[in-house]
Amino acid sequence: MKLTQFKVLTFDCYGTLIDWESGILNALAPLARKAKVSEPRDQLLQTFAKHESSQEEVTPAMPYSQLLSVVYKRLAKEWGVAVTNEEANIFGASVPDWPEFPDSANALQHLKKHYKLVILSNVDRISFRSSNARLKVDFDGIFTAQDIESYKPNYRNFEYMLKRLHDDFRLESSDVLHTAQSLFHDHAPANHFGLASAWIDRRHAAQGWGATIPPPGTPKYNFRFDSMADLVSAHQAELQSA
Repeated sequence: MKLTQFKVLTFDCYGTLIDWESGILNALAPLARKAKVSEPRDQLLQTFAKHESSQEEVTPAMPYSQLLSVVYKRLAKEWGVAVTNEEANIFGASVPDWPEFPDSANALQHLKKHYKLVILSNVDRISFRSSNARLKVDFDGIFTAQDIESYKPNYRNFEYMLKRLHDDFRLESSDVLHTAQSLFHDHAPANHFGLASAWIDRRHAAQGWGATIPPPGTPKYNFRFDSMADLVSAHQAELQSA
């Protein structure tokens, strides 16, 4: 299997292109200080992941910015502190402040010359708009949880994406390389649909699962890279050897 055999790269955004763990921790810092939480970074992220995933199952049609506000209140309750709606909504509105990974924009600009680029993200459209500006590329398709009214790893999200790729671009599942960090949100459902996938292992130097809950079983993937820059280097090597 080669990177050059695909026609479209479908991306998870947060964790893959946008450094959502840094963004989450920065936005949670006021609550953690208020609650005097001294958990290490990865434990804080795991606690967030538990509440985020649970809330996505309970309210699959809730836009992500609103869902984050609810997660903030759930965290405050677990940590035994009171918070206002304003504080929760500030956290919910923090996605536009989450930074891009340093290599994301340049990598996407290279890949845009060779593939269609599509986003499949657990986010709302307004939040993604600012992230898109950070990434400096025009995506060929943007499919959000707000559009689909469910959150990955729900199979509905992938069914929606594959139907849109077929209807809009006449692309088949064999044309797709799903490119993502989260084994739970992305690679496990990609396996279900028989999609080839590339794991961008942004947490390769860290322990545990960070801001995602553990995946079911051991999802498979066809390529693994530490970064988007490494994916581009591999793609360039294939082009040069062709």
